Amino acid sequence: MSEFMQTLEKAAQSIRQDTQLSSVEKAKNQHKASIAVLAGVDLFMRFVTRNSHDFSRSEEARSFEDFKENLLSRAALILEKASSARERTAAIGAQFVNDNAVILVQGYSRVIMSVLFYAANTQNKRFKVYVTEGRPNSDGIQAVSALRKAGIPCRAVLDSAVGYIMDKVDMVFVGAEGVVENGGIVNKIGTYQIALVANALSKPVYVVAESYKFVRVYPLNQYDLPSETPEIVTFTTRRKSFSVSGDAESVEDLTTSNPSVDFTPPQYLTLLLTDLGVLTPSGVSDELIKLYV
Repeated sequence: MSEFMQTLEKAAQSIRQDTQLSSVEKAKNQHKASIAVLAGVDLFMRFVTRNSHDFSRSEEARSFEDFKENLLSRAALILEKASSARERTAAIGAQFVNDNAVILVQGYSRVIMSVLFYAANTQNKRFKVYVTEGRPNSDGIQAVSALRKAGIPCRAVLDSAVGYIMDKVDMVFVGAEGVVENGGIVNKIGTYQIALVANALSKPVYVVAESYKFVRVYPLNQYDLPSETPEIVTFTTRRKSFSVSGDAESVEDLTTSNPSVDFTPPQYLTLLLTDLGVLTPSGVSDELIKLYV
């Protein structure tokens, strides 16, 4: 039993280290959902610890292979639940889409796409969507293409044009790579500024996320996240360059020298729409306790 758990722990540690190496040593190929991966690993390890203790006392536990087979079957069950979680989240989130609403979404998010498709195709609601470009990888263009293919009126807007179009927006939908203990979220860079502008103009900001993205992290500011935070404040003078990359900065340089995620504090979020139901930011800590205790 101890050998089995040690093997699992080593595998989990390897994933954690690989995620960190990807952001530090392989900045050009950062894992976009590294925080979500860490949340999933921690939740899976907790599940395995519980289940393995019960399984070790059963008559089925005879060898390491028995434990391995049980683990694989449980892993398949978790994947099935994760898939159904997105469907339940979409059904709950679609309730907040009003007829003739104008919605702003941040880049491309699979769960937000599910919400919009459910509202349009299942509930037959009519609405319009603004999609931010989603620099640096411009995945908002992918979202616009998918929405137009589904017959949903939409337009892409520059990330820097969010303040300009916010007056025309009725609500904001954002995804989350991780929902932290205080009810805030870690998500694609630019989410924080969108929430700030929406809050200043009294527009509701809804976070759409599956419960397996709840993570036991309590960041205090933008620079307290469990991911690599590049130093972007570099300056050059005539006499000396303080930047490693030199004077010229290309789009690729900006991508690797800037953060890929930011932290949005809970006071700028209206509600969290999850497969567990509709939560206020203050209710996240209670749900984390239920998941891990």
